[in-house]
Amino acid sequence: MNSSRAAPCILVADDQPDVVEAIRLLLKAEGIQTVSASSPGEVLDRVKQGDVHAALLDLNYARDTTSGREGLDLLEEVRALDRTLPIVVMTAWATIDTAVQAMQRGARDYIEKPWDNDRLLTTLRTQLDVASALRERATLAHSEPGFTGTGMDSAAMRPIMALARRVASSDAAILVSGEHGTGKEVLARKIHAASRRAARPFLAINAGGYSEHLVESELFGHVRGAFTDARADRAGAFEAADGGTLFLDEIGNMPLQQQAKLLRVLQTGEFYRVGSSKVTKVDVRVLAATNADLGKEVSAGRFRADLLYRLNTVELRIPALRARREDIPALADHFLTRWSTRMGRPLAFSDDAKERLLGYGWPGNVRELEHVVERAALLAPGDMVDAAQLGLEGAEPEAPLPQAITLEQAERYLIDRALERASGNVNDAARELGLSRSALYRRLQRFFPRRS
Repeated sequence: MNSSRAAPCILVADDQPDVVEAIRLLLKAEGIQTVSASSPGEVLDRVKQGDVHAALLDLNYARDTTSGREGLDLLEEVRALDRTLPIVVMTAWATIDTAVQAMQRGARDYIEKPWDNDRLLTTLRTQLDVASALRERATLAHSEPGFTGTGMDSAAMRPIMALARRVASSDAAILVSGEHGTGKEVLARKIHAASRRAARPFLAINAGGYSEHLVESELFGHVRGAFTDARADRAGAFEAADGGTLFLDEIGNMPLQQQAKLLRVLQTGEFYRVGSSKVTKVDVRVLAATNADLGKEVSAGRFRADLLYRLNTVELRIPALRARREDIPALADHFLTRWSTRMGRPLAFSDDAKERLLGYGWPGNVRELEHVVERAALLAPGDMVDAAQLGLEGAEPEAPLPQAITLEQAERYLIDRALERASGNVNDAARELGLSRSALYRRLQRFFPRRS
């Protein structure tokens, strides 16, 4: 697959021009290119060219008028051409059986028509990340045998990456620990990309971010009528990740009752959907992450000791960014290059900006660095990012918002500043911006998907 494109490109395979155009406009606003195919032959031709990073495939239009073969057959042909290409299927008559068949034949996820924009964007972003990880794995396989990556090459990270590389090919349970924002999910994706499961799904969910009722449904799915809003059968994360890897972030905040059910799945590979008496079997590797001291959580009675033993066959503790400062320049340049590409103009750090980046304490770690570089890229009036645009402690007052930016960039900036003044409180930020809480959340999902 050709990775030289300035922006990721998604193949949209649908015979309805209005659907193709709606998706094109939606993705264009996110900096994602699209190419379209209105027939199975066009789909196969585009995949053979090797210049797309993921495919969005409609399951419902017939292959041809004589045989009537449909999208599942086409899915298999696409997979035969490129087994690493992430495929998301769309269907207007979604059933769990259809979705499971698609996943069994190689699809990474599915979307129902009419689709929810946030769900579609989140799904495609995830698959583009998977594609990127697979390309990175292929690059590493043809270069040095080390388990390396941007911002993970410092002396403090080398033993961690060496251990990660040794255990990646096994199915050992791995607990990734460290402060918020140190890159735990990034490391988990690298482990998946270097494993025998690399061609299968990688799904990440915040296990501590749901209520006790919702986390069970998210993990194990539910059947129609299991609870008030269960209007249809729905597969959970374990079924969707079958054959692949499930990353459970913030595992330390998971409700105790659900910890017992998670332990059973890890021990037996079996679970029940909410409201069902039918056993479902899966083959899933679980990687978990936490910023908490789980030993203390066990002592306090908030975390099961047997689950901890099951999860941390190997523990990888990622140091805080302040403990691996030699990673800062590479990370900052990586984030700035990404924003330069997205904004369509070259950007570089001044010497003063580089010194300020190295001298700052980074309490928010890599996530804070990414956020600071994003803001600085938007504020830079020319092609040079100075220390003043970084907005770090001891910096000069920030420059005013420049004139030559898009409306979307301005909205992103204003939301970012409002959240900063509100110390991350969404209610207060929404009130300042004159938005409802739900309206602000929709914008957060669009502009800052990893934060929301």
